[in-house]
Formats: sequence, C-alpha cells, structure tokens
Amino acid sequence: MEKNAILARSFSRSERLMLGYGAFIGSLMILEKKKEDKLVCNLMEPRSDFCEMNGDIRIHGNSSTIFVAAPQVDVMARNESWRIKPYARKVDWYAMRSVTEFSVKSLAAHDSEAPKCTTNHNVPAVVFSVAGYSYNYFHTFGDILVPLFITSYQFQGEVQFLVTNSNSSWISKYQEILQKLSRYEIINIDSDNSIHCFPSMIVGLKQHEEFQIDPSKSPNGYSMKDFRKLLRRTYSLKRANAIRIQNHQHKKPRLLIVSRKQTRLFTNKEEIVELATSLGYEVIVAEPDAMNVTRIVRIANSCDVMMGIHGAGLTNLVFLPKNAVLIQIVPLGGLKYWCDLYFGRPVLDMDIRYLEYNIREEESTLIEQYPLDHAVFKDPSSFYKQGWVALKAVYLDKQDVKLDVRRFRSTLLEALDLLRR
Repeated sequence: MEKNAILARSFSRSERLMLGYGAFIGSLMILEKKKEDKLVCNLMEPRSDFCEMNGDIRIHGNSSTIFVAAPQVDVMARNESWRIKPYARKVDWYAMRSVTEFSVKSLAAHDSEAPKCTTNHNVPAVVFSVAGYSYNYFHTFGDILVPLFITSYQFQGEVQFLVTNSNSSWISKYQEILQKLSRYEIINIDSDNSIHCFPSMIVGLKQHEEFQIDPSKSPNGYSMKDFRKLLRRTYSLKRANAIRIQNHQHKKPRLLIVSRKQTRLFTNKEEIVELATSLGYEVIVAEPDAMNVTRIVRIANSCDVMMGIHGAGLTNLVFLPKNAVLIQIVPLGGLKYWCDLYFGRPVLDMDIRYLEYNIREEESTLIEQYPLDHAVFKDPSSFYKQGWVALKAVYLDKQDVKLDVRRFRSTLLEALDLLRR
C-alpha cells in the first residue's frame, strides 16, 4: 500500500502492540528486516524527498521502479511502496513537473514480482534527476550539485550515479565535478532495460537550505567550505586566499564585474570600470559562458572582489578565493529577500565577505518605462500577489541598472577596506 504519512517500524512486533502505532508516526518511514537490511523513506523534509536502503536493491530503469527485496520480510512490510521524484525542489510544481517519478517497493526476495538481477554492482548507488531548472546556472548548483555533494561525498568516489531525465550536454558541462564525486561512468537509467542490483541505494538528493550545507545534518559534518575545496581540486584552482592589501603594495586587487547579456544589464559599464580603476582596482569584465564553465571558473578564482546585479552569474562566488568580497547589486522590486536567500546568507558559510548595494529609483531603467506614482515603485507587493511570472516580467526582465558612480564609490572603498583586514 502507498504511504503518505510516515510510519517508523524500528521496534519489535511486541513493542508495537504494547505501545500502539500512533506513537511511531514521525518524520521517517523505516522498514528494518534485519540489522543489515533497511529502508528509510523521508518525505517530510521541506526541500526534498529521499529514500535510503540497504540490502538487496534492484532497479528497473525503463519502468522507473526500485525493488527492495529481502529474504525475511514480515507481512506488514511486504508490497508497500513510496513515490519519489529525485530532484531537490519538491515544493516547486513547475520544476517538478518534468522530473521522472520512481516507485520504491518493498518485497520478499521470493516474491514473483521481484525481478532477477542482470547486472550486479558492489558499490552504493545514488539516483537523481537533471530535469527541473538544470538549464539555470544557479539552480544547477543549488538544486543538483550541492545536494549531490551532501548525498554522495561520504562515499569518497565509491558510488554509482544513476541519472534520470539525462541531458548529455549538462553531463558534459559538469563532468569534472561529477567525476570527482564518482569514479564510475554515469548510467542513464531511463534508457536501460537491465535490472541493476546494488547493496545499497539513495533515491533523491538531500538538500538543507538554499545553496547551503548544514554541517550538523550532513555526513561527517561536511560544509560549504568542503564543497569549495572540492571545486578547487576539480579545476586545479591556484588561489586559495584573496589578496591582503598592505601599505606600499604594488599589486592591485582584482575586481570582477559580472556582466549580463539580456536582462539586468549595467548600462554605464564604462563609468563603473573607470571609477574602480581610479580607486586602485585591476578590473575584469566577464560574461558567464554557458558552454565554457572552466573559463569563468578560472577568472573568478583570480579575483579578490566580485560584483554583479542579482542573478545566476553570482553563483561563481563559489570559485572565489577565501576572504574575497562579493558585492551584490539589489534591483528595485522588493527583491532583497531573494538576494539574501540566494547569495547574502550562503556566502557567510564560504569564508567570503559580503556587501550589498541597494539601488534607488533613479538608478533603475524602470523609471524610463513607468511614472513614479505607478505601482511598480509604490506597491511592489501587488506584483507578488499576481505570482512569480508577473513579478519576474517587470523586476527581473525589464529592469537594467545605471549605477550612480558617486554613490557607489563608497561601496568599492568598503571592499578595499575589507581586503586590508
């Protein structure tokens, strides 16, 4: 039978009869047949569902079905099933609609429904999807790569990745990171008609907060600092620490201006470059290249300060050296919450200093499109009430920024001051 509630069965039958099942309703569903056989499905985490299982695990990719077969399984555990979409953004229906759903079934090994193994593996498996928002640079890290690190790094490469909704260009783009997490060739499980058998498996990825890792919840206390160390090894990044400015120093701190191609552009980029140069920065302007991650990775690692308007390009902060400074330009529209959620709070766990610059009405190109008494300026909450599409259409898609360089000067000076500490 399918379960929506979560029932723990880690106690003996006599204990269950004495105490009653109601006492065991909690955040986990646990089916333990014997010490080494276990099925735990956690459907109560706010960001992702996942199942962890040990024993005789059989997966049939074509039917998106996973069988947990055991030689001794009690009547109550037999033929139960759970449905898991292995993508770490469960409350976002738009993202989840493209994610394949897997059925996890518990069976007795002699059950006629239990398929026979055709390919045996001796390492654990992790099943995850690259659908959802994988086309977006930020969500690739926040929804897939960071959760994949949380889930699989404990195995130190001895783990097999089974990918659903596979995308060859995505796999190729991030293959260096994937190869650091797993020593085995990725299996596109959707197109595989074999019955792959594993001693253990995790279906779905664990996610804590947006673009963050909680060491108290991760195996071995891993953190975002450990994730950044992995990235440094993956791309052989040279700079571990940002420059520390000292008196009579000839080397200039490097400032990366993250430029965008279509929306949320800097309309006075040349003025910003001239200002930063006059303050003593060596300035690099770069657009994240969707097809060449390695290029922007190396540029970001070579810089001491990175600035940009809120958007996916700021994800490159993960490649900055320790004690670098991120300056996030916050557009109009009540976007501070999202700016804090996606970048402001996460940087605090990455040994990166953070500055924020909130633009004024006269610095937004929205002032050229709407009168000052329009709801765009006076009542941004009215757009929130209409939903994400309406909000995005105005504040993210129609808004460019012309920084007041005289006002922004103090922010660049503050970044220099942080590099002196």
